[in-house]
Formats: sequence, C-alpha cells, structure tokens
Amino acid sequence: MAQARKPWFAPKRYGYGSGLPISWEGWTVFISYLVGVIVLPPLLAPFIGFCLIMVATAALLWVCATRTKGGWRWRNGSD
Repeated sequence: MAQARKPWFAPKRYGYGSGLPISWEGWTVFISYLVGVIVLPPLLAPFIGFCLIMVATAALLWVCATRTKGGWRWRNGSD
C-alpha cells in the first residue's frame, strides 16, 4: 500500500493555489526559488536569465501543486 506523501505547503483559505510552506522542505524550495530568481538573472545574459526565471517558476508551480495539503482547488473559506 502506498504511503501518503507529507504536504509541504498549506492550502490558501480563499481562492485557488498554495499558501505558505508548512515544512522545512517547503521552505527550502521556496527560499531556493527566491534566491534563484533574484540573485542569478542579473549575473547572466538577459535571455538566459529570462529562461531561468520561466523554468524555475514552472518547477515551483509543479512542486506546489503536487505538495499542497488537499491539492489545488477553489476554496471559499469554509473548508
């Protein structure tokens, strides 16, 4: 029997998506993303920096979607 994966991000109370990280793994991913998109692009050629931001953002969205408690769905505050 497959074991349920531990969530890394809390769901948003209202709307669609993830809230803040709730585990050290989530904080590691979140801080790594911020460092990657703030520090690295100015050191690279403009097109490469833009590509880095796009790939890092897509990766963050995928991790958040797969590791949010209850998954991504619309929430209206009553959940």
